[in-house]
Amino acid sequence: MTFTRLNPMTGAVASRAPAMQAVDIPAIAAAAAAAQPAWGAMGPNARRAVLMKAAAALEQRKDDFVAAMMGEIGATAGWAMFNLGLAAGMVREAAALTTQIAGEVIPSDKPGCLAMALREPVGVILGIAPWNAPIILGVRAIAVPLACGNAVILKASEQCPRTHGLIIEAFAEAGFPAGLVQVVTNAPADAGDVVGALIDAPEVKRINFTGSTAVGRIIATRAAGHLKPCLLELGGKAPLVICADADLDEAVKAAAFGAFMNQGQICMSTERIIVVDAVADEFAAKFKAKVASMAVGDPGEGKTPLGAVVDAKTVAHCQSLIADALAQGATLLTGGETTHNVLMPAHVVDGVTPAMKLFRDESFGPVVGIIRARDEAHAIELANDTEYGLSAAVFTRDIAKGLSLAKQIKSGICHVNGPTVHDEAQMPFGGVGASGYGRFGGRQGIDSFTETRWITVETQPGHFPI
Repeated sequence: MTFTRLNPMTGAVASRAPAMQAVDIPAIAAAAAAAQPAWGAMGPNARRAVLMKAAAALEQRKDDFVAAMMGEIGATAGWAMFNLGLAAGMVREAAALTTQIAGEVIPSDKPGCLAMALREPVGVILGIAPWNAPIILGVRAIAVPLACGNAVILKASEQCPRTHGLIIEAFAEAGFPAGLVQVVTNAPADAGDVVGALIDAPEVKRINFTGSTAVGRIIATRAAGHLKPCLLELGGKAPLVICADADLDEAVKAAAFGAFMNQGQICMSTERIIVVDAVADEFAAKFKAKVASMAVGDPGEGKTPLGAVVDAKTVAHCQSLIADALAQGATLLTGGETTHNVLMPAHVVDGVTPAMKLFRDESFGPVVGIIRARDEAHAIELANDTEYGLSAAVFTRDIAKGLSLAKQIKSGICHVNGPTVHDEAQMPFGGVGASGYGRFGGRQGIDSFTETRWITVETQPGHFPI
């Protein structure tokens, strides 16, 4: 039994994938658990060698990945290639971590006692990846867990099963033991049952999920019933704060990139531009001109910076946020009609206030609001007036002030004089509040995907009170 994913632009079949059911999960989890001990016992350089082969195997599938992302989610070729490049880098970074999974010797108060903290594999990790940056986030769900000696089950997105399946094909070619790295695909109607069965499987010890805050809460609640830890990277409403002394030309470039890269369908996307009154008019004029020059078009033709959003529901959601803001007095600086159901132009709404839905609700599409602040203190207050806390940015020519303001913003990530959209394989990536908890990336990933054990060795005769 299979299910189909339709091309959001054309309506044609983009891919077909196995429609797995909850009853299929026990065998998959058992196979992963059976394969893990041998992999976990391998030396770090042996694991590194296989991971390096996986990175090369990913890159060799360049044309297949581009075609899959264009067909399944309406991505541009540029976004697909960016995904592939960063994902391959993530696998190589994971490979470099294999010799850094180190413990420590801890001084003991007990004479002759050698006390150690050791890092060991968890067992089977469930990674649940979304569609919006499918190669990056699919690879992130599996690379560091594998480097740490775990087995991994990748639960593919229903919106890009072929793209996620290509990742597992590349890893299989690299030479991982049979059953160690597996993919689960399912029809959208079966998602709840399949994910529930994966979480419930006794072999699965931890869950990492990237996706919406609403679904993250459901997953965390289900996992809590089994006392299984989760790593959650959820929604965002990233603020970009522009101070009176900011380089406005740089701020315009960063805001346009942060708000509209991949049509705003990135968890770190700039959703709120908070600009101090003193420079708000000048910034708005410059930003309007920049965004108006960013055309939207068929991603298959590759002639425009902006392509399709993932589905018509995204357009409807964004349009409802815009309509609510305009009804309450905001101004549309630039926008336009959506064509082909999913070719939505970039929209900029000025005069957004905290009373508007556009201030609070994640759009996850090509719309951004400009919020005017009295001063820098008010700007930080507005930036923190949200349940989310993933990424943020501050623009100022005063670096000391920029660092001070960055520390005042409640987010897992903050960039001074850079866009809110910024990811590197070795960096600690994650949020606070409704944006989730836990960290991917670099040594922080080791913490997330290993267990710490305390082990002692007695070297002298014991002396006990009884």
